[in-house]
Amino acid sequence: MGPAELNLIVRPVSPADLGPVSEVFGWYAVHSVATFEESARTPAYWSQHADELAGLGLPFLVAEADGAVAGYAYAGPWRRKPAYRLTAEDSVFVAPDRTGRGIGQRLLTELLTACTDAGLRQVIAVIADSGDQASVALHMSCGFRHVGRLTEVGFKHGRWIDTVLMQRALT
Repeated sequence: MGPAELNLIVRPVSPADLGPVSEVFGWYAVHSVATFEESARTPAYWSQHADELAGLGLPFLVAEADGAVAGYAYAGPWRRKPAYRLTAEDSVFVAPDRTGRGIGQRLLTELLTACTDAGLRQVIAVIADSGDQASVALHMSCGFRHVGRLTEVGFKHGRWIDTVLMQRALT
């Protein structure tokens, strides 16, 4: 891991952040298997998504470094059935030019605190098994444990991809 990011602020997302959030996500959608989406989502999509999460009382955070969005994290519904209402799925993305500086760790740590404050009990991580263990290591460092694997459930960039399931209790 590289040096810690200086002047890093983690805060709730604002409308002005949605363009940069779209750019960060878009890079991963096009260039990686970190998401199974294959194209960018518009700032309008992110606005609607942020409103939906706020309406559900779920956190959506950004990391700001030197006045620019360096990453984001949010907790979305795990499933849309009422019995799952206290379980969320996390999503953490760091700008590709800012990885390895502790931003993901700060985002996930603060996201878990916000999830606890929101009354959630469990957080699930669904991580593409790309061969890069950074996301798994990040989640393990924040107390997640391996709970399963789904084999060959995604097909992107000409190859089949497994997902690793991790889980963390908040109480």
